[in-house]
Amino acid sequence: MERNKEIYRVTLCGGAVNVLLLAFKFTAGIVGHSAAMVADAVHSLSDFVTDIIVLAFVHISSKPKDKSHDYGHGKYETLALTIIGFMLLAVAVGIVYGGLVKIVVWARGGQLEAPGMLALLAALLSIIMKEGVFHYTMVKSKQLESQALEANAWHHRSDALSSIGTAIGIGGAIFLGRRWAVLDPLASVIVGFFIAKVALDLLRGGIGDLTEQSLPDEVEQEILQLASSVEGVEEPHDLKTRRIGNHYAIELHILMDGNLPLLVAHDRASEVEDRLRKQYGEETHVVVHVEPKEPLQNPPFKGRA
Repeated sequence: MERNKEIYRVTLCGGAVNVLLLAFKFTAGIVGHSAAMVADAVHSLSDFVTDIIVLAFVHISSKPKDKSHDYGHGKYETLALTIIGFMLLAVAVGIVYGGLVKIVVWARGGQLEAPGMLALLAALLSIIMKEGVFHYTMVKSKQLESQALEANAWHHRSDALSSIGTAIGIGGAIFLGRRWAVLDPLASVIVGFFIAKVALDLLRGGIGDLTEQSLPDEVEQEILQLASSVEGVEEPHDLKTRRIGNHYAIELHILMDGNLPLLVAHDRASEVEDRLRKQYGEETHVVVHVEPKEPLQNPPFKGRA
């Protein structure tokens, strides 16, 4: 519960910054006649909506296991990450399209209105505030092991970087003269492509987890090594892994001496589980299947003839 409260606190902090910047950017973009700043304001709007999504889905993902969710609700946090990725991609497409339309107008001899200083001031303020929120959110996402917070942190970073491009474009359009006003929409197009890359990276991870993608090879090798480190355990194999929200799910088979007492085999299998949970967290879902290394020489029960 404390983890969720901390996630809410971090998200609300970012949301407050987004609301302030959203109002200022739209005002500066309209009054300052800057297409790049209006695009940046739309990006901030998507940030605000993202904060709402994180709050809603973290609440759902924190629910305990129930009859219809034997593995808990952790996937909802991954679903939030995926939704954020799609939102970012939609924002990127809109920004690129809007910028290209203005560039085409300029290329055909049309006149573009140069942006004002208010738009430049808004861009510089956004860079400072969003970069600060990014670092704060990213640190907290690592501490709390939250995919949704990490995705939200990158959303803040993408907004800060988009503001850098916006500031360069607006500054160039202001200080280089009216004929360079095209730098404003050009900056919005460049920013849009960058946002698209961030969105695709988030979607790659989110969709991978939702479609039961295995954990990275280095993690799976570490799992096999941890299992092998338990005395009497040999040849861990048939490993299956995936993510459930911010937790791991691990299933594997191990070999043991077929003549071991059941209690000893059980204790060693339990030790494998304990080592894996110690390494990857107490919420890690672990299933260990024990197989005899060799046939029993004198089985105590042969069954019916």
